Amino acid sequence: MHVLHSLPKWEHPDLIVGTETSDDAGVFRLRPDLAIVNTVDFFTPIVDDPYVFGQIAAANALSDVYAMGGDPIVALNIVGFPKGTLEIDVLGEILKGGAERVRAAGAVVIGGHSIIDKELKFGMAVTGTVHPDRVLRNVGVREGDALVLTKRLGTGIITTALKQRKAPAASVRAAISSMVSLNKTASAVMRRFQVHACSDVTGYGLLGHAYEMASGSGVTLVLESAKLPLLPGVARLAAGGYLTGGCKRNQSYLEGKVTMGRGVAQGLADIAFDPQTSGGLLIALPAKDAPRLVKALRAAGVAAATMVGTATRLRKAPVELT
Repeated sequence: MHVLHSLPKWEHPDLIVGTETSDDAGVFRLRPDLAIVNTVDFFTPIVDDPYVFGQIAAANALSDVYAMGGDPIVALNIVGFPKGTLEIDVLGEILKGGAERVRAAGAVVIGGHSIIDKELKFGMAVTGTVHPDRVLRNVGVREGDALVLTKRLGTGIITTALKQRKAPAASVRAAISSMVSLNKTASAVMRRFQVHACSDVTGYGLLGHAYEMASGSGVTLVLESAKLPLLPGVARLAAGGYLTGGCKRNQSYLEGKVTMGRGVAQGLADIAFDPQTSGGLLIALPAKDAPRLVKALRAAGVAAATMVGTATRLRKAPVELT
């Protein structure tokens, strides 16, 4: 983040969304009725199965386009592969998994680039389309808005426990199911409502992405810890200390930006800081519409959709966890 702030700002009459507000993707207008959405994401394996890893990485990369209200159309593979330490078939399975999710999104893989690397990495650069007047951003939250989250939390904690062979099988299955699930349906449903702002919850965790939304909108987001949808077993794993390095970095970055209610259990706070992979959408919309959105999401198969908080006038901190 500090590095981005030190870079010169790009200005162009057709640049709709750049880097100024830490949005999920960039948006560039091609013509009055068409803009492209561009994003890129890649990381090291978080599960043992290479095919599933490919699915998760692709779903994660595609998610940024959905968060902007767009539809993915093409993707490029990005690969770092260790020479001589892994069978090339492993890479084949990763690419197959990624291709399966891109196909499910209705998009096309049109190529990619690979390098020899000491550590395996995979992800995608994704381009989508959106009408210039219908771009959803992570800013624009209004006082009185309700906040709806579309996926359960805790993927970072569960995959950390998995690496130590301490994660219950049911927790791993639920986390994988969540991470490979596209935000395609959630995005399509939310576009039927008057959404003021949206972000997908990924590396900065729920609280980090809430902070970006709040600070860019000039409001305070109040999240209710008791309402947060959690993956099975994650509360116990958090209490057991299976926290990622990213969780601790998020806590450090958000120091002074988030206030905690006295009754919030440490485990729940850790889950709210937990970096998510292929997490859900955090949607801000008028409070009167939130129950209908949740109902519509669940009816469409987004079972975890939950109202998790509200937006108020700016108070002491941009985000409160109560």
